[in-house]
Amino acid sequence: MLRNTKSGYGWVAIAFHWTMAILIVGMLALGLYMHQLPQTEQATFQLFQLHKSIGFVVLTLAVLRLFWRLINPSPRLPHGMHPLEKAAAHLGHAGLYALIFALPVTGWFMVSASPWGIPTILFNVLPVPHLPVPGALGSQEQAESFFKLLHEYGAYLLITLVTVHVAAALKHHFIARDDTLNRMISPAPTKTDN
Repeated sequence: MLRNTKSGYGWVAIAFHWTMAILIVGMLALGLYMHQLPQTEQATFQLFQLHKSIGFVVLTLAVLRLFWRLINPSPRLPHGMHPLEKAAAHLGHAGLYALIFALPVTGWFMVSASPWGIPTILFNVLPVPHLPVPGALGSQEQAESFFKLLHEYGAYLLITLVTVHVAAALKHHFIARDDTLNRMISPAPTKTDN
């Protein structure tokens, strides 16, 4: 079953979810690690290039995942969920989607605004042009600082949302004992009429 149904996710949505989960957790860990490194070392430069490259992969997957979500039904939330829990689930997913787009874009703007003018070359193969930075943000240093702040605090917010997302999935599995987590591991068998 490749496509979603009202009762569960298909293999495509599951593959998007877990691939992006691994990449995003890795990117957050790498970002926290890079934040502590001296900026002028060659090893740091290579890590920044890797971080940028994976960031573009995440952005591309986010676009494809959003498209897939728009053309597929979303499985229903479990029966018996309190309306506040349902609202929190929808808000949490919206926040995750927003940050999955916002972090790569703010990172791209940050690199584009940098006075260092370091090119972005995806996996040392494909050059990516810099974005035009609005002049209203001031000098290059001011614009870079602005986008760096958005990128950094966005990462901390994403860490928080991912933690809440994981906690909610575990709560559904171990406390509510519903099929929420299982639906994201494998598709439910398609029911046929007898």
